[in-house]
Amino acid sequence: MPALTLSVLDQSVGRVGRPQDESIRLTVDLARHCEALGYHRFWLSEHHNIAAIVGTAPEVLMAAIAARTERIRIGSAGVMLPHYAPFKVAEQFRVLDALAPGRIDLGVGRAPGGDGRTARLLRPHGGSVDFPRQVQELHAWVSGSGMPPGHPAHGVQAFPQAPTAPQLWMLGSSDYGAQLAAHLGLPYAFAHFITDGEGCAEALDLYRAAFRPGVLQEPSATACVWALAADTEEEAWFQFRSRERARIDRLSGPLGPLLPPEVAQRDYHSGEQIHVQRLRRQALVGTAEQVGERLQALADALGLQELVVITWSWDAAVQRRSYELLAQAVGLTAPGLHAA
Repeated sequence: MPALTLSVLDQSVGRVGRPQDESIRLTVDLARHCEALGYHRFWLSEHHNIAAIVGTAPEVLMAAIAARTERIRIGSAGVMLPHYAPFKVAEQFRVLDALAPGRIDLGVGRAPGGDGRTARLLRPHGGSVDFPRQVQELHAWVSGSGMPPGHPAHGVQAFPQAPTAPQLWMLGSSDYGAQLAAHLGLPYAFAHFITDGEGCAEALDLYRAAFRPGVLQEPSATACVWALAADTEEEAWFQFRSRERARIDRLSGPLGPLLPPEVAQRDYHSGEQIHVQRLRRQALVGTAEQVGERLQALADALGLQELVVITWSWDAAVQRRSYELLAQAVGLTAPGLHAA
């Protein structure tokens, strides 16, 4: 077994000069590729009205990936639960579990996944949302236990029923998700790539200290981190330009589609330079050996046995190569499977 388990988070990145529908098909191809490389999970995000991230329906993509893979766990990271009825989400994920028995992760979050106007379109009836109650109801339905006597939905079941069930995960980038995951005894994933690591160690410590048995008997956590490896350090930093430009542009406007690295670099003003230098210091970018060592060091520092890696690149081949190099660096293997 490798010292570190690696998984994948993919967002179907939009790319300047490339059709958006291509990004969806590339995500499916990447899932098959990463299964062959020995990655443990393949997670998909949910975002809306963001040209840089065109993966809007993780449950649909999960079905396509389930039909084309055999071993790798498939999950949402996550379903933005306040937009939806927990019962319907449970039905969708029980269908997914029927397609890939015992391989489905149901990660949920409370963020809108887009701007406020788009969020109102997703939830046209408005009203306040009791997120902890939503999560508890979702777990009851997705696990097959159903609602207790006295609940208005007592006796209602989410079909299809099966011997296996999706694994519910709590996602977050703040203390809130950590506290709720600990209270309900759920596995927890921190979005390290959103905060550039800020608050990650504190949230994980809070989760472990406050954890009480529930869905799980012991705490189980991971972190989703951004990383990019290439055959040379120079090439890795060149490809990183696309990610850097997107992050800096986001400070002053909407997140647009990813630029190719050869045109992504621009002159940053003094205020932006502070963010650029901080981003470069913290970036997990370099050769396979360099990034692999930093991933292991990060996992050790956070007390984690698994990290979920997200990689943006304008060229899909660069992304695939990065995952190949990282798999080699930490010794991932997938017996019996072959790269696509």
